[in-house]
Amino acid sequence: MQKILVALALSTVSAFVAPLAKSAGTARAASDGDAPAAPASTGFGYDELQALAVEQNPIVGYFDPLLLGDKDFWDEGNEATIGFLREAEIKHGRVA
Repeated sequence: MQKILVALALSTVSAFVAPLAKSAGTARAASDGDAPAAPASTGFGYDELQALAVEQNPIVGYFDPLLLGDKDFWDEGNEATIGFLREAEIKHGRVA
């Protein structure tokens, strides 16, 4: 019994180690390692966002009083802005 306890005490514990993060959300240039990461394209523009909102809730439809859906944050394009806002809603527990 003591040998088992000593073996367990000296073995490495992997239960408290966080897994390595995967970089699936970014795309790197194959030839240039110093190239900045490009945001992941969602393929989801403003028109698709409005159509999805009407499809999922035809009574309310598309409701965006601040008009954030047609903005362009940080000059990355409208699709990147929509992706950023959807990711923020999911992160903070709201329905995207």
